[in-house]
Amino acid sequence: MPKYSAALDQGTTSSRAMIFDHSGQVVAVSQKEHEQIYPKPGWVEHDPKEIWARCQEVLDEAMDKAGASADDIAALGITNQRETAVVWDRNTGEPVMNAIVWQDTRTDKLVDELGADGGQDRFRSKVGLPLATYFSGPKVRWILDNVDGAAARADAGDLMFGNIDTWLIWNLTGGTDGGHHITDVTNASRTMLMDLESLSWDSNIASTIGVPESMLPEIHASSEVYGEVRSGGKLQGVAIAGDLGDQQAATFGQACFDIGEAKNTYGTGNFMLLNTGEEAVQSKSGLLTTVCYRIGDRKPVYALEGSIAITGALVQWMRDNLRMIKAAPEVEELAKSVDDNGGLYIVPAFSGLFAPYWKSNARGVFAGLTRYVNAGHIARATLEATAFQTREVMDAMATDSGVTLESLKVDGGMVANDLLMQFQADILGVPVIRPQVAETTALGAAYAAGMATGFWESEQSVRDNWAEDKTWQPQMDADKRDEYYKYWKKAVTRTFDWFD
Repeated sequence: MPKYSAALDQGTTSSRAMIFDHSGQVVAVSQKEHEQIYPKPGWVEHDPKEIWARCQEVLDEAMDKAGASADDIAALGITNQRETAVVWDRNTGEPVMNAIVWQDTRTDKLVDELGADGGQDRFRSKVGLPLATYFSGPKVRWILDNVDGAAARADAGDLMFGNIDTWLIWNLTGGTDGGHHITDVTNASRTMLMDLESLSWDSNIASTIGVPESMLPEIHASSEVYGEVRSGGKLQGVAIAGDLGDQQAATFGQACFDIGEAKNTYGTGNFMLLNTGEEAVQSKSGLLTTVCYRIGDRKPVYALEGSIAITGALVQWMRDNLRMIKAAPEVEELAKSVDDNGGLYIVPAFSGLFAPYWKSNARGVFAGLTRYVNAGHIARATLEATAFQTREVMDAMATDSGVTLESLKVDGGMVANDLLMQFQADILGVPVIRPQVAETTALGAAYAAGMATGFWESEQSVRDNWAEDKTWQPQMDADKRDEYYKYWKKAVTRTFDWFD
C-alpha cells in the first residue's frame, strides 16, 4: 500500500520535490536553485534544460531522504511558475530558445499592438485577463517572430508550446518517446488563449495573437491521472495525477474550497486568490478571473486573483544587487533596527505594475528619501512594500466580490518573517493566519494527485489535515494605518508612465 504522495514544485527561482504522508505532514524535501538570466533590462529567461535536470535531481534526492521506493508513492503532482513560456521541437526535445519568464516585459509593444483594437480588455470577457506582458500567449508569438525559422517550423507542426508544467510532464512521460503534451485548466487559463466557459482553446484569439493551434497542449482537469513516470529515476512507474499552477495549488493546499475563502502566497511575487465557486466573476477593479481548480469531470471552480510581480524578489534584489544583506532572512533583523520606515516608501515596479494597475511602462521608485534614512529604513520599507501591495489587492477583491475578508490565510517563504506578518495584519486590519505546513503550493499538488488515485477521499480530507500554526492580530490604530496607506498610494503614482 502506498504511504505517501509526492509533489514537484517548479518555481521561479528553484525546483523543489516534497513527499507528504497521509496527514499532510512533510516527510522529505529537496530543493535546488536555477540560473536567472537577464539578457536586457526587463527581460528574464530560464534554461528549460537546466530546470528539467534540477527537477530530476530533487525528485531522486527527496526519495532517498524519505527512504522510499516507487511502490510507496500513491501519485506525483506537478505545480509550476505559471506564465513562463517554453517552445520546443517535438522531434528532438530541444527548446528553440530559453524560456521567457512571467516577469519578462519584452512583449510590451506586441501587447500595445493587440490593444490598439479593443483596448486592454479586448479579450477579457472570454479569457478573464487584461492584455499584459505577464501572460504566455504573446510570449509564444514573440518567439515565433524572433527565432530564425521558428514560425515555419511551427506551421509545419514541429514545435510544441507549454508553460513549465507541460514541459515537465512531457519529459517525465517519455519526451520524444511518446511524452504526453498536456496542461491543466489552471495553467491554460494563464495563456490568454483559453475560453473560461468552455475550457477549450479559443481559435479566434489564438489566430489573432499568432499562435498556431498545433503547438497547444491538450487541456485536462487539475486532478486526474495523466500518465506515469517513464523518465527513469526513483519514481519510475508512479502515476502523474495532479497539475496546478503554483497559486492555484497553494489555494488547494490551504483548503480554500468554499466561496469567499482566500489565501495569499508570499514568494518571488505575491498572489492572492479568492474562491468564487462555479461562477467566473469578471473583475472591474484590475483583478484576474482565473480557474481555481477542476477535480476530475466535475464543474470547474473559479477564482479572482490579485497578482503582484515583486515582493520576495525585492529582498533578493537587496541581497544580490545592493549587497545590504548576505541572506534573505537577515532583512528582518536589519528592519528591526529601526522603529518605522523613516518616511521611505519603495514601490518595486521592476517589471511594471501588475494588479490592480496593469501598467507595463511603470518602473520602481524610492519615495520620501531624506538624509535621515539608513539601511534599517530601507529594509523596513522593503518588507512594507509587500504588505501595502497586498492591501491594494484585498481592497480590489472586496469591491469586485462584495466579500469583506474576516481574516487572511498566508503561506510561502516570507511568512516566516514575524515583522512582515505583524505589519500585514496592521495594514489590513484583519488577522493573518499561517498554517503548520507553510509550503502549501507543493502540498496542494500532492493533494490533487492523491485525490485522483484514492490516497485521499475528498476535499474534506484536506480540510481535516489543515492546522493553524500562528495568528497575528492587528495592533495599529486606524488613523496611523490610513496615514501610512495614503503615502503608499502617493508613492505608487510616481511610478506611472515612466516610459512613453
